[in-house]
Amino acid sequence: MSDGRGSQETRSGTRPYGRMLVLAAVVLLVDQASKFWAISALSDGEGITLIPRLIGLRLLLNPGAAFSIGEGTTWVFTLTAAAAVAGILYVGRRLRSPAWALVLGTLLGGATSHLLDRLFRPPGFAQGHVVDFIDYGGLFVGNVADIALTVGCALLLLLILRDVPLGDVPGKGRPSA
Repeated sequence: MSDGRGSQETRSGTRPYGRMLVLAAVVLLVDQASKFWAISALSDGEGITLIPRLIGLRLLLNPGAAFSIGEGTTWVFTLTAAAAVAGILYVGRRLRSPAWALVLGTLLGGATSHLLDRLFRPPGFAQGHVVDFIDYGGLFVGNVADIALTVGCALLLLLILRDVPLGDVPGKGRPSA
């Protein structure tokens, strides 16, 4: 018979993982909803200026990565996104840190949204184009998932530089939740 401490420890230990999943779902939903809007409201190539020379809206269906690099190798980006999603879900199980839950949640949401674009958008399965529509002064065009991925990577670097542990540290016991 258990005294209940183990189950409490498990519940508190999974809390950051659950937060990571909720944040990922929010990023995914906001990104996909904004892409749905962009496809229905913007004509391909047509631009709308929001802040002159800084931010605008312009629909672009991107077969490549950032700056349309690798346009002929869309399947590589599909596999990379799938590996990122699987890796984050696996590593996320060790989460004990709310800060890492934030980082991995933003990365998971962005990577999952890009994976869904690659899998299910035209021109075909595993070769779909990512919907980009936020034009950054003509330098590049991105989307909400790109913002989440960029913020997530910046925060990841910060946590690494500050030596914030992800979860359990072998030989040091379990940190308190």
